[in-house]
Amino acid sequence: MRPLSPAEEAKRRGVRRMKAVATGFLIAATGLYILSRWQEGHGAAWADYLGAAAQAAMVGALADWFAVTALFRHPLGLPIPHTAIIPHRKEALGRSLGDFVGENFLSQEVIRARLRAIGLSGRLGAWLAEEKHAERVAREAVGLLRDLLAVLRDDDVQVVLSRTMNRWMAERRIGPPIGTLLARFIADDGHRPLVDLMARRAVEWLEAHPEAIERTVSGEAPSWTPRFVDAQVARQLHKQLVRFAAAVRDEPDHQARAAIDAFLADFAEDLRSDPETVARAEQLKWELINHPETQRLVGSSWQAFRSMLVAAADDEDGEPRLRMRAAIVSFGERLAFDERQRAKVDSWVEDAAVYVVTTYRNEITALITDTIEAWDAEETSRKVEIQVGRDLQFIRINGTVVGALAGLLIYIVTRIG
Repeated sequence: MRPLSPAEEAKRRGVRRMKAVATGFLIAATGLYILSRWQEGHGAAWADYLGAAAQAAMVGALADWFAVTALFRHPLGLPIPHTAIIPHRKEALGRSLGDFVGENFLSQEVIRARLRAIGLSGRLGAWLAEEKHAERVAREAVGLLRDLLAVLRDDDVQVVLSRTMNRWMAERRIGPPIGTLLARFIADDGHRPLVDLMARRAVEWLEAHPEAIERTVSGEAPSWTPRFVDAQVARQLHKQLVRFAAAVRDEPDHQARAAIDAFLADFAEDLRSDPETVARAEQLKWELINHPETQRLVGSSWQAFRSMLVAAADDEDGEPRLRMRAAIVSFGERLAFDERQRAKVDSWVEDAAVYVVTTYRNEITALITDTIEAWDAEETSRKVEIQVGRDLQFIRINGTVVGALAGLLIYIVTRIG
């Protein structure tokens, strides 16, 4: 049997004191009864009244002593039926207590009423609206994030990211959404700057590399043509190419630009509706996903992201930390002063609490039942008696007093009758 805590020891001393007081009332009633019998022999007229009251007081005291004692043990050590109720019935009492708690304290109505009375969101909002509290929340959140990042292994994160990306990509065809996006991009002339850039670069390259055209013409010309002829052809071809590229660069309505627009529009439509183009896009998607460089990019991206988070978390005066504090304060102010926001948060909290209670009510009440069932019978009786035994002694005292008054009243009525 485990030793009692200081609080339990103090309560046990209180129980003993009240037991002594209640027993004192019984002894007093017994003394008065003896006194009444003695005085009755000397012809005292009041002795009969005192004797009736004392006798009834003893009966009441003994009856209530028996009732209180029978809760915790066998009176006088005698195995009287239906005594030592708590040691013998602790399992049933535990189940009844668990059912009582579940029905009266873990009901949906009780949980909602209690949370509504607390006003949790208003209190939380007022607390978060203070700068020092917002800083504390931000510091704790950053510490939690830092600890989490320290625990995570790069290889494990890379595997998870890769699998998540593969699963997400496997569930979606990329051709139609890319085709839709490309069609909108073309409709908004979003491709025009890219065409302009390509045209400028083409003119610059052609002007800077005329020898490339000459080498190409010489390589493709027949072996019997004179070299000066090849050079003349190359110069004319180079001039025409530069002129054509410059025209594409300078004329917004050039036919080449229109051809590019038409090609891109047709390609966008093929990505959305042509089965062969969609299949090629899917094949390219998987080749890109499974390419080793893509996997290395995922790993390096995670490492860079983690380093950025750690650096931001360590900088107390940095922009991310300041924004976090400001966001917390702003959220707290909305909770404190916006009734609709408070009602919304309170509703979320109530729904979450009700879900937890209703879903795990049996597990919660089972904690009470299993704990009581695991207690030793004598230990259970001692625990309960320590907690309520002092109040139960008042039953004995009241039984003595009420018994005396009832006995006296009955005797008086009998004498009058």
